[in-house]
Amino acid sequence: MTTPLTAGNARVKEARKLSRRSVRTERRLFLADGPKAVEAALAAGAGVREVFATPAATTQYDALAGAARRADVAWTLVDDRALASLSDAVTPAGVVAVCGLLDVPLETVLAGPASTVVICADVRDPGNAGTIIRTADAAGAAGVILAGNSVDPHNAKTVRATVGSLFHLPIALAPDASAAVAAAQGAGMRVLAADGAGEVDLFEADPLLAGRVAWLFGNEAWGLPDDLAARADHRVRIPIQGSAESLNLATAAAVCLFAGARARRPW
Repeated sequence: MTTPLTAGNARVKEARKLSRRSVRTERRLFLADGPKAVEAALAAGAGVREVFATPAATTQYDALAGAARRADVAWTLVDDRALASLSDAVTPAGVVAVCGLLDVPLETVLAGPASTVVICADVRDPGNAGTIIRTADAAGAAGVILAGNSVDPHNAKTVRATVGSLFHLPIALAPDASAAVAAAQGAGMRVLAADGAGEVDLFEADPLLAGRVAWLFGNEAWGLPDDLAARADHRVRIPIQGSAESLNLATAAAVCLFAGARARRPW
C-alpha cells in the first residue's frame, strides 16, 4: 500500500489553504468534507480535482473510492493528522475532496420555467444557509441566491450542512439583495417576503404560491429590512398556532417552501 501523506506534505498544505475564503475565491476551489459531500460531488461531475482519504476510510468507503477511479479522480491516501488538518469537523469522517467552485451567474438561476427559487438576504449562519439549500433541494426549488452579505456557500460548515444538496441545484451569489429581487421580478417571478408581520396568511396563499415564486428570506437575527421587504410583491406570514414568538430561519424556510410545493402539486 502507498505510504499515506502527512500533514507536512506540500499537496496537503496547499489544500489546507482552501479553508480561507480569499484563497477559495482566487483558486476557484473548495473542500467538500465527508462521504455524502464527496459522493454528491462525484455524481454531479462537479469538477472534483482530488480526494484525500485515510486508509481506514478508503476501506470503509470502498464504493466511493471506486466511483473516484471511474471518474479518473485521484484518490490520495493521507494519515489521520493530515486529514484532520483538512477538516473542521469535531470527528472527521476521513474523506475530503478538492472541488471546483459551484456558483453560477444570477441569470442562470432565474432562467427557464423555474417554479421556485430562494433568495437569502444577509443570511450569515453557515448552518442556516446550508439547511436552506438542503430544504430548497428537497422541496424542488430550481436554485438558491445568496444575496447581500450572506455566508460563502463553499464554507466548510455550509457545505456540510447541505448534506450533498449543494451539488444538486444551482447557487448564485448576488452582492446587492435589492438587485436580486428586481432581477427575479424581471424574470417574471412573484417575490414573496417571509415576514412575521406580513399581510398574507401562508395558509390562505395558495393562489400566490401556484405560480412562479421567489421566496425572500432575511437575516437570522433581524429578519428583512423594511425597505427590502417593501420591494417584494407580497409579505407572507406563517400563522403561529401556539405561544412561540416565532420560528427560526431554517424552519420558517422549510414551512414556506413545502407550502409552495403542496400548492403546485398536480393532484
